[in-house]
Amino acid sequence: MQALVKGWIASGLTLLAMTGLARLNPYGKPYIGLEALSCYAAFMMKIEKTPLPLILPNPHDPRLTERVTGTDQSGAATAINVPVERPLTLYLNAQEIVTMMTIGDYPEYLALGYLLNQNMLKYDDVVTEVEYHDDLQVVVVRTEHNTNFEQKLKKRTQTSGCAQGTAFGDLMEAVERVVLPGAELRTSWLYQLTHAINTMPSLYLEAGAIHGCVLCKEGTPVCYTEDVGRHNAVDKIAGWIYRHGVDPADKILYTTGRLTSEMVIKTVRMGIPILVSRSGFTAWGVDLARQTGLTLIGRARGKRFIALSGEERIVYDQNPAYVEEESARHKRKGAERDD
Repeated sequence: MQALVKGWIASGLTLLAMTGLARLNPYGKPYIGLEALSCYAAFMMKIEKTPLPLILPNPHDPRLTERVTGTDQSGAATAINVPVERPLTLYLNAQEIVTMMTIGDYPEYLALGYLLNQNMLKYDDVVTEVEYHDDLQVVVVRTEHNTNFEQKLKKRTQTSGCAQGTAFGDLMEAVERVVLPGAELRTSWLYQLTHAINTMPSLYLEAGAIHGCVLCKEGTPVCYTEDVGRHNAVDKIAGWIYRHGVDPADKILYTTGRLTSEMVIKTVRMGIPILVSRSGFTAWGVDLARQTGLTLIGRARGKRFIALSGEERIVYDQNPAYVEEESARHKRKGAERDD
């Protein structure tokens, strides 16, 4: 298992080393590669520079699961690992914003991504500090100037998201100005990434009851986050992209959850042109994807998938006859029906 994880790390670092300065993000700010991180960090975020990390699941982290005993269908004693849920209270400057239930890893990325995806933090806002207090279960994001969170707090929309369920502000405000790049999706990459994600050691395979989101470069995962809610998982990726200036224009976002309107909006807001899920669609999610030009692929399991938007990006370079179906061990809860 350790050898497998090391292999993913090596391949991911090779891909990250290829990242360059060629594009601007959907809000007119430049994306950066590894060689330019130091000069760009001073412009975009006044946070101490760190190397660009590769994030993969750590299913053996003792902080993320608990061992629980019970009885099975025959009355015999049994013990299983279950994911933890911890409250995390987010402050934007001096204003308390929300308390989220989360497994507790990567609180800084989760905080930044939540604020960005709720449109409470703009891409040109200068973040001076992200401070996490483990003993208080509090994370504070501080900005150079006041933000518009008061207006966002006044307008809430109840969503279908698990472990979150509320979006602040006008949902369409986040995507009206975004023009997605003209990327391509090769079916060989799609089959490669879904197989890699389903067989990679993860908290889901260790304990279940968890959602995952994975940012991929072609067919290789480069940032894989998990949480009790799929929106927490995607917010961590948004925070990772923002924190390190990663270019999303040539990336693919994979989620284990449903392709809802909010998942579509968050993907478009991040500037990612392709969204893939092993689960199904909602009608509004499909409609928004078509309006924004997002490639939307669902029910991606084994050799099968369905594209309902942005089909023009797909390059059919892989014969499905040579693609393996999922093994029983790696089937998730959406394998037989939409979850």
